[in-house]
Amino acid sequence: MFVRNCWYVIAWEHEVPADGFFARVVLEEPIVVFRTAAGHWVALEDRCCHRSAPLSKGRREGDCLRCGYHGLKFDATGQCIEIPGQERIPRDMRVRSYPVVLHNKWVFVWMGDPALADRGMLPDNFSNEHPDWRYLPGYLHYDTDYLLICDNLLDFSHLSYVHEKTLGGSVAIAQSQAQIEPVTAPGQRGLTVTRRVPDVPPPPYYSKLRTFAGHVDRWFIYDFLLPGTLLMRSGGRPVGARPDDMSNAVQLHSCQTLTPETATTTHYFFQQAHSAQLDDPVFTQAIYDNLILAFNEDRDMITAQAGNLRRTPHARQVAIAADAALMQFRRLLERAVIAESQERAA
Repeated sequence: MFVRNCWYVIAWEHEVPADGFFARVVLEEPIVVFRTAAGHWVALEDRCCHRSAPLSKGRREGDCLRCGYHGLKFDATGQCIEIPGQERIPRDMRVRSYPVVLHNKWVFVWMGDPALADRGMLPDNFSNEHPDWRYLPGYLHYDTDYLLICDNLLDFSHLSYVHEKTLGGSVAIAQSQAQIEPVTAPGQRGLTVTRRVPDVPPPPYYSKLRTFAGHVDRWFIYDFLLPGTLLMRSGGRPVGARPDDMSNAVQLHSCQTLTPETATTTHYFFQQAHSAQLDDPVFTQAIYDNLILAFNEDRDMITAQAGNLRRTPHARQVAIAADAALMQFRRLLERAVIAESQERAA
């Protein structure tokens, strides 16, 4: 169940070499991306229209790609401009070109109707490229449907159990009630989820970031946007501290996004940025290391869940109150998919 008229992340900016190209599969479609000599981004179908060989198995020639199988050469628009041993080039000898944009270190491709590509629909992943925030970029590959990962991110009650010794640390997270509202950001479709967890022990990973004498008040406030992007402010401060007093608080901003590779595999791009100790690489590394540890805990659980779903796809599942956000998001996604289908039919 894919929404197509939206932006998907295909790569971190640093993954694409300045003088080369980079290939990934997005929504079952192979795509190769590169930058021209003038710095313009290009995204082309990574499938030669002659015999379907990946263009990424060929070579870069200036702002063009030459297929490594039979030598056909394609320009930055996807048009074939040279066929070795043949003067006439058929008009339809071209590969698909995708709208592509670099936005705060993420390279986005538009997978639907190019005429509808709207930069106003790009998420506000500001901490990916902001002088007041530091982070290390992350990527994980999942052998699961991206919707299972969406479910996980929309229900933070799992922190109390999956991440008991890392991000969680207290059953109070699962016991707290999340407030769910429609996203109000212009051009976005999704949910805003707010979860406040007062007067709890600091989670284990806080010990590497800051020392607290007693309990803390924690907060998780995030937008979860179609097709699968989480933008979150989170942190903790000593119990009783004023809401505007961040002098002894852990304050984080996280940008995470899911890009379906296929119906059963997913690209996961993420970071967790901090606004304190900006010149301390050890601090930044500690946050990243703890995040990787926790996200591997998620992946282990979700992969095991996916295995059960494959073995017994019709097994009964009973919803609980903690499922509210993920159920709302799935309905929102389903409506978007149906609307796109109706628009194509019309």
